[in-house]
Amino acid sequence: MRVAVVDVGSNTARVLVADVSPDGRVTAVEEKRERLGLGSEIARTGTLSRDTVKTVARTCRGYAKLARLLGAERAQTIVTAPGRQGRAPGLLVSALAKETRLPVRVLSADDEGRFAYDGAVARAGRLASRTVGVVDVGGGSTEIVLGSPRRGADWVRSVDLGSIRLTRQHLHGDPPSAGEIASARGAVREAMAAISPPQPEVALATGGSARAVAKLVGLSFDQDDVEDAIALLSRRASVKVGRDAGIHPVRAASVLGGALLLAEAARLLDRPLVLARGGVREGAALDLASGSVSAAA
Repeated sequence: MRVAVVDVGSNTARVLVADVSPDGRVTAVEEKRERLGLGSEIARTGTLSRDTVKTVARTCRGYAKLARLLGAERAQTIVTAPGRQGRAPGLLVSALAKETRLPVRVLSADDEGRFAYDGAVARAGRLASRTVGVVDVGGGSTEIVLGSPRRGADWVRSVDLGSIRLTRQHLHGDPPSAGEIASARGAVREAMAAISPPQPEVALATGGSARAVAKLVGLSFDQDDVEDAIALLSRRASVKVGRDAGIHPVRAASVLGGALLLAEAARLLDRPLVLARGGVREGAALDLASGSVSAAA
């Protein structure tokens, strides 16, 4: 079945048009993205301006049109942290529904974690019955999920702190001072203090922060590797890091915050994190194909 997921996140709006096979394989047909920086605006002003909402809705209207042109049988718009944070997230949801003419689903933190888990596991190859942990560091929140390919996600925890929120609250310099980094580390430790996950056999990391860190230290990274990335990021301006590592400037501005969150997640799981090929969008695609939600192309 061909499905389409329009995904509005803290950093980026994306569309995934994919074929989902009966055995749960997700094969991308088309993917597009636009950096919109919603999380930065919410962190800075507490809300989204009407102009920003119009820009997002217009972008997603184009994505919905693409999905229809490519023959998606089912399609849906999902909204992650920007639909849960700020003073008036309903304005964004209403504009998306009007412009895309698709059902709009604001994902709870639990939904987001489960979709990230399902999408990461679906594209990870053979994992058999192993216990799998998935870390999803977004711009506005972070999810840590455990389960197995057979059982699915059965342990989900979320904190209302992502790479953009952490950067805006604590990492003001570029590069930030040692004191700012220490403050950010303290905020991460405090946010995750109540999380005590079971230990997985395999741990995957999904999301833009994980992809950016992987460009610095490789596709598999433990806490020490992430600390190496943090040391590098703490010494160099984000523009230079982005240019040298091929990281988009918008992402580069918050990658240190993402690395601090990933380092703590790797410590909690006590396993190296392997960069996942799938994530929230692939998980949402599987959900669409299963028919568990009502969606129209």
